[in-house]
Amino acid sequence: MIGLLIVDDHPVVRDGLRGMFSGDDRFTVLGEAGDGREALAVAAAVHPDVILMDLRMPVMDGVTTIHSLKEAGSAARVLVLTTYDNDSDVLPAIKAGATGYLLKDAPREELFRAVVAADRGESVLSPSVAGRLMGRLRSPAAEKEPLSQRELEVLTLIARGCGNRETARKLFISEATVKTHLLHAYAKLGVRDRAAAVAAAFERGLLGREPR
Repeated sequence: MIGLLIVDDHPVVRDGLRGMFSGDDRFTVLGEAGDGREALAVAAAVHPDVILMDLRMPVMDGVTTIHSLKEAGSAARVLVLTTYDNDSDVLPAIKAGATGYLLKDAPREELFRAVVAADRGESVLSPSVAGRLMGRLRSPAAEKEPLSQRELEVLTLIARGCGNRETARKLFISEATVKTHLLHAYAKLGVRDRAAAVAAAFERGLLGREPR
């Protein structure tokens, strides 16, 4: 089972998430926390696989907590679950090391799939979050080494929530080729994973074009 830590300053939200995940035998809720500082202590004690993290909390906010978890060497994947979908919240969270970003109005099954994907180390972005960023970050930015058209097409599909297999199918290329394009994009953007690559590409205004 996937061990979860639920971090939210609203008890009713924590209760709801606990009830939701406890009803599915793929998950077990190992602990809860009402703020970031408490989350660090609980995470160190229970070693969760995935942490569901709110962003705006008292004492210590979500982004600071994500940074602190990484500095502490935590292996847990952090899936941000919040009501805020603006880029001033999304980009710092992903840059801090969040594996994914979902909104609290996500359907139950979408949330379940996101947690399973996060546990596998796959990046997860809510479609509405990706769409909002696409709409707001369109200005071109100078870069030392530009991404190729195919690399942009791959990143655009990844930003929409496609996995490697679906991306390969849509672009009529192999999964191995998708992985190669992603590795080249990582190097050019100065990042190490899919979520950070998508965030960096959005920030530079590179994902405003439609994939062919």
